[in-house]
Amino acid sequence: MKAKIRDTELFFDVEGASVVVEDDRIREKPVAFLLHGGPGADHTSYKPTFSALADRLQLVYIDHRGQGRSARGDQSTYTLDNNVEDLEALRQYLGLDQIIVIGGSYGGMVAMAYAARYPNALSHLIAYATVASYEFLAKAQQTLNDRGTPDQLAIAQKLWQGSFQSNLELQSYFEIMAPLYSYRSTEQTNPSPDRILSFEAINEAFGGFLRTYDIRSELPNIIVPSLILAGRHDWICGPEFSEEIVRLIPRSELRMFEESSHMLRTDEPGKLIEAIADFLSI
Repeated sequence: MKAKIRDTELFFDVEGASVVVEDDRIREKPVAFLLHGGPGADHTSYKPTFSALADRLQLVYIDHRGQGRSARGDQSTYTLDNNVEDLEALRQYLGLDQIIVIGGSYGGMVAMAYAARYPNALSHLIAYATVASYEFLAKAQQTLNDRGTPDQLAIAQKLWQGSFQSNLELQSYFEIMAPLYSYRSTEQTNPSPDRILSFEAINEAFGGFLRTYDIRSELPNIIVPSLILAGRHDWICGPEFSEEIVRLIPRSELRMFEESSHMLRTDEPGKLIEAIADFLSI
């Protein structure tokens, strides 16, 4: 489905009914917006892991502007600020009250910024494998120098410079880097060749706004219960950055995944879903 909002058109997919009948009882489920990472990826990487929550939540998967099945446009508009405003516009477009927001990696950055700027629009925040400032860039490069292979070090230059030339080149990046993103390093963690990528979006981020990104001063504005999840072996969004986030968000808690890198949803999917369900008491 697509929604024409602001100056773009967003694709979203819904999993699970909002109103369900159970025996002689009618129950309305909470709505959760799921925000994918990258930027430059799409929502399909969240399936089927998060589908396990569909019997307890209505899940709304969203492709950020310029990514996935959402409309393309001026690359300079592919910013975190616009992603935040798009999210609020979509919530209003769908006629929703308070929502749950779940975001991983870059999606976690958007989720936290949204919770800080629209504190009354959501009931819970869940952010995993993410960071609150540009300081992760230098740390990730240092970690890559320590752990990476020559091929990984070479292809990562495209990321740091924001200089991917095609979606095929971005696909190659994800394939070569897969063993670092996942602690398990199995074929299951490799990105599907059917995913819709956007090299323009990742270039705009890593070659532009992520170099000055810093929402740490905004995090104390988040008033909802917040769950921050981190992978102990995350090479790009190290666990120390999640610890920093928890120090800054008043009603937050941290859960560390000891056998995960960046890809919690494939490294420890069962524990991820269990942690979210426990946090939401669903």
